[in-house]
Amino acid sequence: MAKILLVEDDLGLQQLTRDYLENNGLEVAVLDRGDEVFSYLENTPVDLMILDVMLPGKDGFSVCRQVRDKFSLPILMLTAKGEDFDQVIGLELGADDYVIKPAEPRVLLARINALLRRGQASVKAPEELQFGDLCIDKTSRIVRLKNNEITLTSHEFELLWLLASNSGEVLSREHVHQHMIGRQYDGLDRTVDVRVSRIRKKLGDNSDKPYRIKTVWGQGYLFVSDAWGM
Repeated sequence: MAKILLVEDDLGLQQLTRDYLENNGLEVAVLDRGDEVFSYLENTPVDLMILDVMLPGKDGFSVCRQVRDKFSLPILMLTAKGEDFDQVIGLELGADDYVIKPAEPRVLLARINALLRRGQASVKAPEELQFGDLCIDKTSRIVRLKNNEITLTSHEFELLWLLASNSGEVLSREHVHQHMIGRQYDGLDRTVDVRVSRIRKKLGDNSDKPYRIKTVWGQGYLFVSDAWGM
């Protein structure tokens, strides 16, 4: 049974969400303050966190940034606004997905299950990709660049592995989105773009003119195999 941490200060919505998720086979712990999250996670294993943006003590964006610096658990953010601005901020801070409130319970459950499936995917055999100074080990889920370990979230790792295992091939945004998010690309969702940007930053790519993970305009993304030194 997967354990979910629900951080929501609307006690009525908190109880309704908790009851629905528990009735669908999930274990749910709840907090109603943002400044209690980090200490809770330090002491209690959690498989996924549902995080509201507007919280007392510390807002959801600040919590997401703090948690992501240390923990790789999936983070699903709840926002009362449908504006791209809020969604992009959450993704840039390391959230894995977002749902706009009020969330349809079945949609929320589907998003949770999709994140859990990707996070719990088992590795059947040792696999490793090496490109010059870059080493991507799928067994240990460790990435090293010039022997320095690079910290990636679980979904950043999956995206890097997808691009790197298809090095030299342009992968369409639609293909990447379907593979990573599990739903059809609607032309507006910035999730994949934000994750690519975060990976570039962590791997020392040029954000203005990327040469390691390129954006081929009108086509998709290209992982350049000979752009990693040595």
